[in-house]
Amino acid sequence: MNENGQKQGKERFEGGLVESPSEDMGDNPRRPEDVYAELDRLPEHVVGEVIGGELYVSTRTTMLQGRALFRLFNLLSPFDEVPGREGPGGWVFLPRSELHLNSDVLVPDIAGWRRVRVPELPDAIGMELAPDWLCEVLSASTERIDRARKMAVYAREGVKHLWLVDPRIQTLEVYRLENGRWLLLGTHSANDKVQVEPFEALPIDLSGLWAR
Repeated sequence: MNENGQKQGKERFEGGLVESPSEDMGDNPRRPEDVYAELDRLPEHVVGEVIGGELYVSTRTTMLQGRALFRLFNLLSPFDEVPGREGPGGWVFLPRSELHLNSDVLVPDIAGWRRVRVPELPDAIGMELAPDWLCEVLSASTERIDRARKMAVYAREGVKHLWLVDPRIQTLEVYRLENGRWLLLGTHSANDKVQVEPFEALPIDLSGLWAR
């Protein structure tokens, strides 16, 4: 997720998110269709997500987030299945695309599917097939929701691999889903050169993520 958000109407804004105030509405909680309608009405310069019936809104990116995201996308390009490109291939990546996972709508920074599961991308707004790998680039205002709410949804949907990149402290956390729970395989930092799941076929020089 990305940096600071903005207040919408009478809703409560806390650290980059807008929460649906259903607990304050007594016997008249907002209907799910009302939350989705608000999501559709958001302006283009913000990112909206629906998690557990609550609407979360954040602005697009910070400079550090955007740079780390762009560089990571480039570092993983040998795994992207493109005719004529050298590398292991076998994957298809999408940056900041909507995932429609049951009643939740999430926008991870990068999502990846093994090509055997997605022979051809659908021409649709949101992807309903859970990814095989996800990456979230953390910020001060979104780390809580990325770690708590979104990781729980990803585990529920059976995503096998998850990376958390924090450009503020220059770390990469690598997780694997084991028996429905996230297992931290390792935390790598600064100038480490790593070969980590699920892209262990090639080394990745993390110093490239932090260059300004």
